[in-house]
Amino acid sequence: QVQLVESGGGLVQAGEALRLSCSASGSIYSINDMGWYRQAPGKQRELVATVTRGGSTTYADSVKGRFTISRDNARNTMYLQMNSLKPEDTAVYYCNTIPKALLSWGQGTQVTVSS
Repeated sequence: QVQLVESGGGLVQAGEALRLSCSASGSIYSINDMGWYRQAPGKQRELVATVTRGGSTTYADSVKGRFTISRDNARNTMYLQMNSLKPEDTAVYYCNTIPKALLSWGQGTQVTVSS
């Protein structure tokens, strides 16, 4: 089974940017839809952005206009460019398939935004 490894998180100030990466141990070309999820302390995991194999994207209202999801099937990698970060974006970010998370969850990458 494909294993996922998230990276790129960190501690930033409000208004700054981060770029997250999701690296897969195998080919993601055959995986149609993938997405970035996040889980804040005390909250349920939520889906924030999705991308199809062909590159079509959707976004949660809370991140629309600030986040950009993309994927590079040749590199088996998916990205999340996060601009104009807000304290409410603080969470552990994960990648997986959608609409159901069919792969084992990775360890996630922590994003902390200070005000």
